[in-house]
Amino acid sequence: MGKIKARTQLRMKRLAIAAMVIVAGLVLRLTGYEAGLPYPLVKYGGSGLWGMMVFWLLAALLPNQPVRRIAVIAGVVAVAVELIRLYHTPWLDAFRLTLAGALLLGRIFSIYNILAYLAGIAAAALTDQRLLLRHTRAASPAG
Repeated sequence: MGKIKARTQLRMKRLAIAAMVIVAGLVLRLTGYEAGLPYPLVKYGGSGLWGMMVFWLLAALLPNQPVRRIAVIAGVVAVAVELIRLYHTPWLDAFRLTLAGALLLGRIFSIYNILAYLAGIAAAALTDQRLLLRHTRAASPAG
């Protein structure tokens, strides 16, 4: 029962972090330019946060997987979403013009977005690994 409780707590922490990252990304993307933040910070900072979000959501869904495996899966998902931008159909392009479509799929392919996603995923994986180590130690009988 202790392992299940610890896994559930870890999953909830990961979901809470994902929610915070989503809020931060929305705030950055929706108000960053109006706040006078530099274009690269808003554009690629948002992409980095999007990569973090993908990692944290996958980490919550796959609590038994090693952090490195989750990071690789998140990287594949992020690159795939970016590559989808090269595919055009009327319905997909119409969705991309909506706020949800722009935030979820983006509009224009950019190799720099991929780099920002991967940087965000790497930062999230390092943070998760530290969180996971602290969580594992706290949950252990000796901890």
